[in-house]
Amino acid sequence: MPDRSLARSRTDLSDFLIRRRKKLTPVEAGLPSTGRRRTPGLRREEVAALAGVGLTWYTWFEQGRDIQVSESFLLKVAKALKLDDAECSHLFLLAHRRPPPPEAYQWPSVGPLIQTLLDDLVTRPAYVANLRWDIVAWNQMADDLFGFKGRAQPDRNMIRLIFADPAFRRRCPSWRDEAPKVLSQFRCDLASTPDDPAMLALVDEMKKLSADFRRWFEQPDMDLYARGIGTILDPDGTRRNFAHEMLTVDEYRHLKMVVYFQQS
Repeated sequence: MPDRSLARSRTDLSDFLIRRRKKLTPVEAGLPSTGRRRTPGLRREEVAALAGVGLTWYTWFEQGRDIQVSESFLLKVAKALKLDDAECSHLFLLAHRRPPPPEAYQWPSVGPLIQTLLDDLVTRPAYVANLRWDIVAWNQMADDLFGFKGRAQPDRNMIRLIFADPAFRRRCPSWRDEAPKVLSQFRCDLASTPDDPAMLALVDEMKKLSADFRRWFEQPDMDLYARGIGTILDPDGTRRNFAHEMLTVDEYRHLKMVVYFQQS
């Protein structure tokens, strides 16, 4: 009897590769612009050339044929298609039914127009985060509030900042009321990709770093949610109250812009 789940995986794999190929422009892929095209995105031969794999083999792979591909092949395709960590993990799960090696993950980024939009919000702190709550872009107001620029890349993560940075915690007078709401929101994001290795690694690390994170993460009955801390003290002790709004920057890559609105 044929394995129907395997057939579905091959169909999902084909759909995923075609969508990602059609979404990526030649300029984004590092290819010279050749003017207007009949179809959007890259051609199969361009993906194969960028990945350094055979066109026939890549075509069969994209078509979901019953062929075996190596880990190296998948990593080359992921790099050619500019997949971020979540997308790379999805590719491996579809093709190999297991996550990629840790070194396959890539730190996501935003395009120049999104950064310009952030910079244009001169009176409101705003940043772009991925599904793991890594901060991948921000404006000056957000840097003044959170100090992203002065942090190492792995520390530019809102969950790590809220639960594992004692200095920031001291600036949050309502931390004990607000942090559980932030964690509830993070758990919702985790539920959308429960097997993502990068997400799970962050959870494991935070359980070791924060007893509060560990205790609240294991409580299933929290029903209040927040995208950020609502009350933050400036370095001079001035109390600032915020409301938050979230905008989708790139649904496919799970990039979201969080904007802080100061309340009177």
